[in-house]
Amino acid sequence: MPQNPPAGPDRLRGHAQAVAARAHVPYSRAPVGAAVLFESGGWLAAPRLENASFPLTISALQGALALAATAGAAPVAAALSRPLTRGERALLEDWTDGPWRLAAPDLAVREGGAAPVVGAAVRLTLRLPPPPDVAGGAALALAAADRAHVPASDFAVGAAVEDGEGQLVVGANVELDGDWSRGLCAERTALVAARAAGLGPVRRLYVACVRAPGGTPCGGCRQVIAELAPDAEVVVWRGTDPPEVTTPAALLPAAFGGERLSVGQ
Repeated sequence: MPQNPPAGPDRLRGHAQAVAARAHVPYSRAPVGAAVLFESGGWLAAPRLENASFPLTISALQGALALAATAGAAPVAAALSRPLTRGERALLEDWTDGPWRLAAPDLAVREGGAAPVVGAAVRLTLRLPPPPDVAGGAALALAAADRAHVPASDFAVGAAVEDGEGQLVVGANVELDGDWSRGLCAERTALVAARAAGLGPVRRLYVACVRAPGGTPCGGCRQVIAELAPDAEVVVWRGTDPPEVTTPAALLPAAFGGERLSVGQ
């Protein structure tokens, strides 16, 4: 077995196990969590979020890597709440553009990376008074676009999710170099952050793009929003015009929710 795993691997495993409890897995009934560690000792974790349109399902590791990109940090270790698959090891290498090795079946370490002690979580949660109006929330989404990692499209989008308690998380769109098909839109990254942080039901989802004010969520995001935030208001920044406020049902009428799908035992 490879030697010298990161200090405190059980702590990183513990974060992966804990966030798995927040997974949204109505179809497989198989919760999974992933946690990634940075050289600073900071870490981020994300749960698996399933969708009735299965290609839109966000794996735990994909979600954690998207949050890491939004935070502007490069992982040096990753733990899952179960053993990593070959595909997940390949995903780590693709997202970080470098080789990784298994230190244990559920723990991977970047080759040549430091071995920091697991420290404090990197927070994407804004524990502030709720925005005074939808324009204030849209401004937070616009600011979040500065976190985007968009080497392929140069099309930065920001999003913010607010729950009924006024807690907010932010997200931005992230892309892999040369293959944006495996990245995540800002709306989905923000929903991953909300679920990982344990926010309550989504009250509002704010979206903003400086290059396309008034743009709306893509079709894939509409399906994900319809399942993960069906009762939310969706607020779209419109530049100098007032924000547009709509609903998931208006964005995707008669959305398929998967109620009749067979589910795992």
